[in-house]
Amino acid sequence: MAEKILVVEDDLTLQETLVYNLTHQGYTVVTASDGNSAVDTTKKEKPDLILLDIMLPGMDGFEVCRIIRKELNTPILMLTARDDEIDRVVGLEVGADDYLTKPFSMRELIARVKALLRRARIIQEDQQFQSTQKKHFVFDDLSIDQVRREVKVKDRIIDLRPKELDLLIYFAENKGQVLSREQILKTVWGWDYFGDSRTVDVHVRWLREKIEVDPADPQRIITLRSAGYRFDG
Repeated sequence: MAEKILVVEDDLTLQETLVYNLTHQGYTVVTASDGNSAVDTTKKEKPDLILLDIMLPGMDGFEVCRIIRKELNTPILMLTARDDEIDRVVGLEVGADDYLTKPFSMRELIARVKALLRRARIIQEDQQFQSTQKKHFVFDDLSIDQVRREVKVKDRIIDLRPKELDLLIYFAENKGQVLSREQILKTVWGWDYFGDSRTVDVHVRWLREKIEVDPADPQRIITLRSAGYRFDG
């Protein structure tokens, strides 16, 4: 069955171009032209990947991404008309997997789409393989249940985004080891991820806010200058 892609773009000329090229690559394509219909279409169609423009009528792409991330871990490639760092950072913070600045070549967009879908398939296959080998980690008052994908601190359930949980599990599996940002990116996000090491820093900051007693003086996730991070449990 062909993988399904949702194109969320209010520029109808660009939308039609994307639909044509993606369909030519063998994908099933559905579309939305504003934020509200993007959310509704995502819930109805359950796409395998979403191309999401930031500047949309009504609800912008950041808010759409934030809403989708509450329920789904669908890969999201954000499209931005400006090459501003703030757009890229905010996109990552609300849960986007990658971003592409307009104008872009169709060849690059197709390459990123293929990479995101390939990584999603690998993650799904790995999760299925690991389902019989799940672990339950306990570090003092912090517990991580991989079967339930549940994290508790002092018996209180902590709400983590999917990638935050994946990162925490990776730390737990490698307790006491120094992990470089590049190593973390390759393992948690995938070897063909197009982003940079700031993605790791952002997610580490989020984790510290949720599992550290004092995020400003972390005792669990330790930063090692020029080396990366070490999880002490």
